[in-house]
Amino acid sequence: MSTYLIKVTEQHRCDTQEEAKALIEETKRNHLCTLIKYSNENKGQKQKGEIVDEWQRVILTKEFTSEKDPEVQIFVHYTDQEDEDE
Repeated sequence: MSTYLIKVTEQHRCDTQEEAKALIEETKRNHLCTLIKYSNENKGQKQKGEIVDEWQRVILTKEFTSEKDPEVQIFVHYTDQEDEDE
């Protein structure tokens, strides 16, 4: 039995709009996927009517292969910062 990863949607938090734009551009250049949809939204946390934290929410939809006629198998491995520090 073969399974194929067709498409994923990722949600990222970036500190600045420049970082968000850089993430989108980097994903566009990624040869493993096609960026089929993306959005960037300014978010914030308010406390007593004042903004105490701001960030950018970036949503990326990546397509890896055709669902009708898949050609490539993609395998995903998630790590956290502790894994990379070791």
